[in-house]
Amino acid sequence: MLIVMISALIIQFFIPHGLTRITQPVSCGEGCSRYDVVVIGSELQGVLLAREAQKLGLSVLVLDPREKPGGELIQGEMLFLDEPFNKQRKSLVQGEMKTLFKEYNKGKIRDLDEFTDYYNKLIKDLPLKSGVKINAVHEAIAGQSHSMQSLLYTDQDQRQYKLEAGYWVENTDFNALTGKLQHKKRIPGMEVVEKSDQPDYMGATYMLRYKNVDWKKLNKDVLKHYPLANVQKVFGPNTYVDRNSGVGFSNIMSQYKPADQLVRLRGLNISNQGNGEVIINGLIMYNVDPSSDASVNEALRKGQVEAPRILEFLRTHLTGFEKAQMNGYPSYLYIRDFNRYETDYVLKYEDVMKGRMFYDNVSIGAYPVDLQGTVNIPHGISFGSPEPYGIPLRSFLLKEYNNVIVVGKNIGADIKAYGTARIMPNNALAAQSIGVILAYESKKKQLKDLTPEDFERIHRYLKRRCKIDVANI
Repeated sequence: MLIVMISALIIQFFIPHGLTRITQPVSCGEGCSRYDVVVIGSELQGVLLAREAQKLGLSVLVLDPREKPGGELIQGEMLFLDEPFNKQRKSLVQGEMKTLFKEYNKGKIRDLDEFTDYYNKLIKDLPLKSGVKINAVHEAIAGQSHSMQSLLYTDQDQRQYKLEAGYWVENTDFNALTGKLQHKKRIPGMEVVEKSDQPDYMGATYMLRYKNVDWKKLNKDVLKHYPLANVQKVFGPNTYVDRNSGVGFSNIMSQYKPADQLVRLRGLNISNQGNGEVIINGLIMYNVDPSSDASVNEALRKGQVEAPRILEFLRTHLTGFEKAQMNGYPSYLYIRDFNRYETDYVLKYEDVMKGRMFYDNVSIGAYPVDLQGTVNIPHGISFGSPEPYGIPLRSFLLKEYNNVIVVGKNIGADIKAYGTARIMPNNALAAQSIGVILAYESKKKQLKDLTPEDFERIHRYLKRRCKIDVANI
């Protein structure tokens, strides 16, 4: 009888083969695995968190609901990197992102293969499973707050697993984890700017890939229109081209007529990938729901229709593109904005514009407050350029829960503050810092219990071990 019962449990729950786990407590049950940290999603930010935690001795597992790892960076091919600077034009990129930006700015990491090689090195030793389906989460009361207790998921072989964890990390762009939790409250999004009662989100991007582009010819054409005032008169505000990238050209792109009314070609962010290849961030897709496969697939279909039409337009309207050709299509989108939920501290627009620092800083940000367009505000809005500001740990700790962390674009920030905090270098540095802090402190205290005195010590440790300086300055 006992053998039959054990066999039944093994059929119901399988222990992931080859994945490091810590000793399972009795509460976890037969066929259950327990980890220090479970990360849902394979976006770069959560990967950095998991990597640091694992290097410092914690057991981690990354579960990716998408079919392949890499998220917006690899599958969405968002290969145009935004870099934060202070007013003196000093880069504020720190941590692992400094390595990526250094190689990017040198032109050594530019095309998809180079980015993929970089990403694969980051995940090389991480236990990661793609194509999983989260079936259920179980919660419990923990003092005055709630705790996420366990998770059931099915892998690509349709086997069901049960997990427990000390901490859970939301690292997707569609709330694969937090969307299933009961006690959360959505932070208002673009509807605040639109003065609408209906939730709304910034447009997503379908990246455009072309080859046989004459970059030198494009660069020379812009240079011949200097001084800068005349360049902007001809091409549009903020237009420039250097050896690695080009931005602007909104005066020209505004002439393009898309095939679909929920698509718009805005000003371009062009990355020169070398050998005549470029990738462009400029095709905006409205009303995309990243939690719906049907919505994502429809946006991808629209992108494949528009990309060749845009190519024909560029051939006749932008110097250097006369002989350009298609160079493939991305398999996913760059999702800027979806549901975000209240954290212990919701970063405010006033915080970023006044350069506020926090006792529990885990990142330093600085980037223009840029809100991409929606159907109701098709051209987007800018709300100024802040001084360097702090991003606190509390903006990544989900309110009402004592063991749920949100990273990347899930950061807790009001919609205007989100316009600057959302960029990768800002929240990737935060995720890396949190991974270190988890390993450094988790055996002593819950993250929510860390004090200003604790952070004096934590900031010294981050600076000494990782050369990350996010102290309250």
